[in-house]
Amino acid sequence: MSFEVIPAIDLRGGRVVRLRQGDYAHETMFADDPVELARRYADDGARRLHVVDLDGARSGRFENLGVIENIAGACRLDVQAGGGVRDREGLQRLYAAGVARAVVGSVAVRDPATVAEWIGQYGADRLVLALDVRRQGKAWCLPVHGWTEDSGVELAALASHYVGAGARHVLCTDISRDGTLGGFNLELYLDLRKLAPDFQVQASGGARSLDDIRAVRGAGTGAVILGRALLEGRFSLKEALRC
Repeated sequence: MSFEVIPAIDLRGGRVVRLRQGDYAHETMFADDPVELARRYADDGARRLHVVDLDGARSGRFENLGVIENIAGACRLDVQAGGGVRDREGLQRLYAAGVARAVVGSVAVRDPATVAEWIGQYGADRLVLALDVRRQGKAWCLPVHGWTEDSGVELAALASHYVGAGARHVLCTDISRDGTLGGFNLELYLDLRKLAPDFQVQASGGARSLDDIRAVRGAGTGAVILGRALLEGRFSLKEALRC
C-alpha cells in the first residue's frame, strides 16, 4: 500500500505556530512566512501539504484564507486545508482558494448527514474527515469545538456511517498525543483499521522520530502528518520521505 508523508503548517495570525494538545494558551511560534516554509517543503520533496487555520477553527470564520490561497498558488503542492468549515459556503471558499482537499472536523461529527451529501457532491477525494478522539473507558469518543465539548459520538458509530457514505480520507488524532512528541497511539490506528479497512487513514499527533513514522505505517495507515518534529529539526523531511 502506498504511504504519504505530509508536512503540516498551522496558522495563527498569519504565522506558523504549534499548539500543545489544542491549547491556545500553549502556543509556540516557529516562522513568520508560511509561504516560504511551504516552498521549502516542496523543494524537499513533499507532494501534499496539510494546513490548519487555527483562528478559523476557533471562531468559525476563515481568518487566514488569504495565506492559504497564497500557499496554494505559490507552491507545487496539493494543499489540504481546514479550520472554520461549518457549511457548504465555507467548503466552496476553500476550493476557490485553490485547496485540493477540504478538511472538515466538528461538522463531520455534529452533522454527518450533511457531510455525507458533500462527499456525494464533490467526491470522496476532495474531502478529509478530521476525527480527533479521546479514550473514555473502552471507547474512542469525539469531542468538538477545539476539543472542549463532548459530542456524545463514538468513533465506531461514526466510522460506520462514513463507510456507508463512501468516505475515503480520514485524519485521526489521539488528542492526548497532539503536539507532545510522545509517539503515536498505534492502538487507535489498529482499531480504526478494523472498523473501516478501506479508509485511507492519515495519522497525526505525537511523531518524534523516524521510528514512529515506520511504526505507524506498519499499523496500516496511508499517510502521516508531521508538524512539530519537522519544525524542531528532530529529523528532516527528506529523511521522513524515505521511511
